[in-house]
Amino acid sequence: MDVFNAYTYSTAGWLSLQSLFLITGPSMLVSMLLDESRPASSIEVYLARCLGFSLLTLAVLTAMLTGSIPLTNTISGPVTTEDSDSKAPYALPTLMVTSAFHATTGFYAYTWYVSKGQGSFLVAVFVHSILAFAGLWCVLFASSDGKISRRTGADKRTAGFPFANSEAAKKHTGKKGL
Repeated sequence: MDVFNAYTYSTAGWLSLQSLFLITGPSMLVSMLLDESRPASSIEVYLARCLGFSLLTLAVLTAMLTGSIPLTNTISGPVTTEDSDSKAPYALPTLMVTSAFHATTGFYAYTWYVSKGQGSFLVAVFVHSILAFAGLWCVLFASSDGKISRRTGADKRTAGFPFANSEAAKKHTGKKGL
């Protein structure tokens, strides 16, 4: 399993886990967050369940739009995240949006941890930060296979500014470096 699929499945899993608690026990969660002991109001239960259903929908959409769940009835090969891939045309935008979501949610959980000092917020900070960094890594390094030149064997997307790659020049063209 590559990093991209691991990121997709862990994002869907984490969002599903959060939604499970919000859907099944909203009154318990509301009572845990309050300082005084009182039953949860109907609007609090409604909003908690709506948030749970929203997180579950986001988890399913993440898995579907990145191509981790094939939407066709035939399997023709591995799912890649390249822009020209017809199986996952929304993989890179979904990856960027979910990475931004994890980064902002991790930062928000950090501000709550600093102000309240509860350990559950620290768990949220840790998980969201790991997922945000994994998403950033996938955006930077796993979003394309590279454009390798048949003639020289070098990546065509690299530039020689401000430093030339003299070792590649020696290896492929026979020129000597500086």
